[in-house]
Amino acid sequence: EVQLVESGGGLVQAGTSLRLTCATSGFTFDEYAVGWYRQAPGKEREGVSSISTRTGSIHYAESVKGRFTISTDYTKNIVHLQMNSLTPEDTAVYYCAAGDWLGNMLIPYFWGQGTQVTVSS
Repeated sequence: EVQLVESGGGLVQAGTSLRLTCATSGFTFDEYAVGWYRQAPGKEREGVSSISTRTGSIHYAESVKGRFTISTDYTKNIVHLQMNSLTPEDTAVYYCAAGDWLGNMLIPYFWGQGTQVTVSS
């Protein structure tokens, strides 16, 4: 059974950093690509960043390029999202996802429960 459990969210001030962690189980990073999505109040869920260990590919949304970094620790089956220079526009529930890699993007099949990130101005 695939499981994804996020942690690391919180309330921070603009300009600071947070690191999100997704503990995964039930699959390997060679089987599925992994990534992060977010959903702000009143908005659709959007992809933030994703990574495919099998192809060596990484994708970032334009809004987070240069500020966010995704990484995987295959020894611990963990996915991190390092978020720097946070702005109030980054406020959202962040979800960890796993699935197939197609066309340089993640096609999610599995989701975590989400972790809230709130950035105050």
